[in-house]
Amino acid sequence: MEQNIHQEASKNPQPTQPVTKESIRDEANKQLSRINHEFIHGIDFLKTFPKSVSFFGSARLKENDSAYKKARSLGTKIVKDLGYAIVTGGGPGIMEAGSRGAHDASGRSLGLTIRLPMEQESNPYLTDSIDFYYFFSRKVILSFAAEAYLFFPGGYGTLDEFFEIIALIQTKKIEKVPIILVGKKFWKPIDKFIKKNLCQKYKTISQSDVDLYTVTDNEDEVIEIIRSAPTRV
Repeated sequence: MEQNIHQEASKNPQPTQPVTKESIRDEANKQLSRINHEFIHGIDFLKTFPKSVSFFGSARLKENDSAYKKARSLGTKIVKDLGYAIVTGGGPGIMEAGSRGAHDASGRSLGLTIRLPMEQESNPYLTDSIDFYYFFSRKVILSFAAEAYLFFPGGYGTLDEFFEIIALIQTKKIEKVPIILVGKKFWKPIDKFIKKNLCQKYKTISQSDVDLYTVTDNEDEVIEIIRSAPTRV
């Protein structure tokens, strides 16, 4: 038993130098420098494209899925009718569909990509992209990225992004921006839960908070909502 313990210790040697306050401080400064770099370069990247619409949704949906087709169609219409760029996370699924729609219309497709241990492959329809290391700095940039946000069916990540952005608008941390939930079949049950439980039963939100988003399948309605939205500074 004792021999096994010594063998394990030799395989996993302990640091030869103790951790100090200075070493912790130096490491924190390195991380803060990287975070600062991501914020500055992310904002500068967006300034190059003053009018854009952000697409959110599942990375798992394939091109034969109705939501993928809808995202692709809207990506094309937003570019053709409004001349806006399409912003996505740069990956597959709904992100690819929005980028592909912009590509179909010879428009700009922007990817805010993220570095992961198991590398997420960027979709082939991006015209411009910027890479992030931290999820939170990427999410901050996405929160300031567009004149409107389109949410398609998705998983935990999509719901997280939806509730975070709507909370930022509710608390006036960012200016009011159109939030459009595309796909009634997916979003109506969530809309019903919000209205019945949060608004009516538990009163944890007000009626005006429910009015912060629109659920629709109508592409013309989506275009008109975006067209009416002011350009963000």
